Amino acid sequence: MQTVEIYTSPFCGFCTAAKRLLKSKGVEFTEYNVGMSPAKRQEMMSRANGGHTVPQIFIGDKHVGGCDELHALERAGKLDAMLAG
Repeated sequence: MQTVEIYTSPFCGFCTAAKRLLKSKGVEFTEYNVGMSPAKRQEMMSRANGGHTVPQIFIGDKHVGGCDELHALERAGKLDAMLAG
């Protein structure tokens, strides 16, 4: 199973939806709250090639994007393979 990292902020509905999908698949992930840490926000933007909205999701060393992209991978049947590595 690949490592999964997700950058979030409090009260973000898209963050909640992305985490819900991952949890429904039994995926453990590391969550970084960028709302309380300017340093983590800068780290996120650097890793996400300037992406400044949350969530920003990484599976292994690949930047997936946000909630919409994560759900698109699931609908296309590609998320499980990506998670498996």
